[in-house]
Amino acid sequence: MVAEAFEFVAVPFNSDGWGPPDASDVSSSASSTSVAAANLLPNVPFASFSRSDKLGRVADWTRNLSNPSARPPTGSKSDPSAVFDFSAFAIDEGFGLTSSGGNADEDAAFRLVDGKPPPRPKFGPKWRFNPHHNRNQLPQRRDEEVEAKKRDAEKERARRDRLYNLNRNNIHHQRREAAAFKSSVDIQPEWNMLEQIPFSTFSKLSFAVQEPEDLLLCGGLEYYNRVHDRITPKNERRLERFKNRNFFKVTTSDDPVIRRLAKEDKATVFATDAILAALMCAPRSVYSWDIVIQRVGNKLFFDKRDGSQLDLLSVHETSQEPLPEAKDDINSAYSLGVEAAYINQNFSQQVLVRDGKKETFDEANPFANEGEEIASVAYRYRRWKLADDMHLVARCELQSVAELNNQRSFLTLNALNEFDPKYSGVDWRQKLETQRGAVLATELKNNGNKLAKWTAQALLANADMMKIGFVSRVHPRDHFNHVILSVLGYKPKDFAGQINLNTSNMWGIVKSIVDLCMKLSEGKYVLVKDPSKPQVRIYEVPPDAFENDYVEEPLPEDEQVQPPEENAEGAEATVAAAKEPEDKKADEGQA
Repeated sequence: MVAEAFEFVAVPFNSDGWGPPDASDVSSSASSTSVAAANLLPNVPFASFSRSDKLGRVADWTRNLSNPSARPPTGSKSDPSAVFDFSAFAIDEGFGLTSSGGNADEDAAFRLVDGKPPPRPKFGPKWRFNPHHNRNQLPQRRDEEVEAKKRDAEKERARRDRLYNLNRNNIHHQRREAAAFKSSVDIQPEWNMLEQIPFSTFSKLSFAVQEPEDLLLCGGLEYYNRVHDRITPKNERRLERFKNRNFFKVTTSDDPVIRRLAKEDKATVFATDAILAALMCAPRSVYSWDIVIQRVGNKLFFDKRDGSQLDLLSVHETSQEPLPEAKDDINSAYSLGVEAAYINQNFSQQVLVRDGKKETFDEANPFANEGEEIASVAYRYRRWKLADDMHLVARCELQSVAELNNQRSFLTLNALNEFDPKYSGVDWRQKLETQRGAVLATELKNNGNKLAKWTAQALLANADMMKIGFVSRVHPRDHFNHVILSVLGYKPKDFAGQINLNTSNMWGIVKSIVDLCMKLSEGKYVLVKDPSKPQVRIYEVPPDAFENDYVEEPLPEDEQVQPPEENAEGAEATVAAAKEPEDKKADEGQA
């Protein structure tokens, strides 16, 4: 195979300078002129220059060729030589020499080009990005990269915000949706709704109550052991179980002392501190609760149902994180409420001095039988004046007594419980010793209603000090064994100011509810907190309501003391009997 011959094109030599020679200066033959002309690009002028001269613009890439009528006939938008068009038309179009009075023929051979970069935008309050500004000018590479990074950052931030709001809205929706089907009491169709009170009206109420009067003090109190004030997360103490001590949850109308005071016409309104605290802190509540109201003659009794929500302690009620909905889950609202009540009772008995010494009062415990071992508790019956012809008597509880400055001081004992640090986001074992304020702030956010009710009960009982224990599970999945990590003490009035609990507003809520109920006729009513809306409703119910047929899942006394067993389907008694020897061995080992 023979390769074809390759013809070399004649390259003229320019002895006067750089580049191809000018066709007009070539004095040789016509063939030389044709060869030189063939080496020149069309419509591209060339000026001879030396190496010391500064180069101007070789190609105009910024020309505006969008006007078809003004486009030269030899060039087009798709013509690659259009950017090299330095003819008089192109120069006049790009630089406006004709309009300025210049000579296009003389200036066509030379053009001074401004090589300075465009001014950088001034980022400030007066500058706003205009996407149409300098559209025909190519951006600098550095500015383009910065703008690209900003756009990517904005997109990422918008995506995170969208996912965050979506998840938060789903959590809020699921929580309210679940709460809407978990009313504390079943609303029967024959009930007649009389009033519907939104919580927004409670915030405007205020009532200045006078100092109360002590009518009676019953029961007996054991002394507080100050050794527990020195407990730290590094020196934790195991929470013991007190199964032999009885705790009483007696409603108002079943209290023999209140019946006697009502018969003696000592007051017109009767309640307990737990019921009053639920009313006083109603705007902070999220879960549903209910109070039974009985109007008998000119007397008004605020009662609770057997197995009511008021007997349990809410956990993570005011938190935004949802709890599992399954009732048998150890971290469900019901299971945690039973566990919290169990922890609270055992904590109130463990921090006492066990030397048999008790502080006795006017009368013995009105609910205990002879020879029965009862918990350390005192009942203080106090009377408040709500109007000239209206007084309120409430039974208030105290759990312990201590000697402070050679004076007898009454204490209330309560315990906060940690079940899983993942829900609260704060690990007590790491933060309690170094960041105690952060732990308390987190609990105020997650359990604001419970802490407010404890403070209200301490104020009603006129306690000198309220002790709050921090109790955590040994393991997040073990809801039977707990340890005490710390014990803190607060004065009720100071703590009320710290959590923004207004005493005048609390009594204003009670006074408004009492005035509303005193206008009702004789009968039985129920006040129910709506599970999905911040409001309460008052229903008129039949006289036999909340007897055997109306009780919703009553809790026996032993279930209120111990947390529910896992996987116990109809065999709770058998499991409890099987665990009894283990509990005794554990108690003997701790002793």
